[in-house]
Amino acid sequence: MRWILLTVSLIMLQACKTTPAESIQVADNLNLDRFMGDWYVIANIPTPPEKGAHNAIESYRRVGPYKVATTFTFYEGSFNGEFKRMTPTGFVSKDNPAIWGMRFIWPFKADFRVLYVDPDYQTTLIGRQKRDYLWIMARQPHISDSTFAQLKAIARDRGYDLANLQTVPQQWD
Repeated sequence: MRWILLTVSLIMLQACKTTPAESIQVADNLNLDRFMGDWYVIANIPTPPEKGAHNAIESYRRVGPYKVATTFTFYEGSFNGEFKRMTPTGFVSKDNPAIWGMRFIWPFKADFRVLYVDPDYQTTLIGRQKRDYLWIMARQPHISDSTFAQLKAIARDRGYDLANLQTVPQQWD
C-alpha cells in the first residue's frame, strides 16, 4: 500500500510541472451518463503502478452532478498475478464534462481528459494535457486492428508520441 501511495504522490508532483502551451483537444459534447460504465484498457502509456497490468478495467459511476466514483482493477504482471484495485474520485469540470480532476490522494487532483469517444460510446481515448499518459479503452476486451489503428492516429493528432504505448493483455472466459 505504501508503494502505491508513494507512486501516486510522485505522479501528483510531476503533474505540477508546466504543461505544453498548446491545449490538447478533448471530446466534443461528451454525454457523461453514456460514458459511465465499464471500459477495458486495450493499450496505454502506463503510470508506474499499472506497468505489466493484465485484464485492466476502468469503471465509472456518477455519484453527483460533477462527481464520478472510479474503480480501476487489474492483475499485476500476469493473468494470475496479484489483484489490484484503485478507487480514485473524478471531479468533472462544470465548463466541460470531458475535463476531470482525478483524486487519488486528498487534496491532489491529477489531470484527466476524455480526448475522444466514438459516436456509439464503444471506444475512447483518455489522456492528459501534458501528453505523458494515455489510455485506449473499449466496452469490449478486444477491438479490431483497424479500430486500434484509428485510435492511435487520433492520439497522434492530439500530440502524443506513441513510442511507449503498450498493449494490455485481456483474457476473459
